[in-house]
Amino acid sequence: MYLYKYLILLSLIFTVNLVYAGGQKEEPLSNSVKALMQKSISDRAAPRLVFASDVEGETWLYDMSSRLKKRITNNDYRIEFLQSVQYEASRAGLDPQLVLGLIQVESGFKKYAVSSVGARGYMQVMPFWVRSIGATDHNLFYLRLNLRYGCTILRHYLEIEHGDLYRALGRYNGSLGQPQYPNLVVGAWRKNWQYPAKKF
Repeated sequence: MYLYKYLILLSLIFTVNLVYAGGQKEEPLSNSVKALMQKSISDRAAPRLVFASDVEGETWLYDMSSRLKKRITNNDYRIEFLQSVQYEASRAGLDPQLVLGLIQVESGFKKYAVSSVGARGYMQVMPFWVRSIGATDHNLFYLRLNLRYGCTILRHYLEIEHGDLYRALGRYNGSLGQPQYPNLVVGAWRKNWQYPAKKF
């Protein structure tokens, strides 16, 4: 009996892990939307922190770096990663901490993560987006490119859903109308990445 319960629990764990890997659905884009997304993807500006002052940016970077240290141990890469997340998220009009929560749920901060449906990288971007809005030489495992695609796609879904974050996250994951994935992302965001951290 114990073995039977253990096997059921194990199968549920694997099922749950597969549900949350990125699985955006390919939808036809109007030419104007496609052009806007292509323009966003083609931006090659160097990532920089987007804050009112250097002190504010450095404070954020220090705080986020200390939280991320166990997940990304290389200090230089961790700083580059955080600068890129903050820049790409801000550029897309997204909260960088929300994007960190999404990355935690989607890939567990694994650069080379590939889901069962083929989504790639930190933000689990589906390869059809490269055909639709990118260029054939775009590598979705490249840090900045993956973040740029992911943030652009989430912004696109937020616009489709008129700012409804839960529905936009459902679209991003390919699970529109199901609460599990949006709740996981928002939960990870609030628990691990909220800034400044809430004092209880």
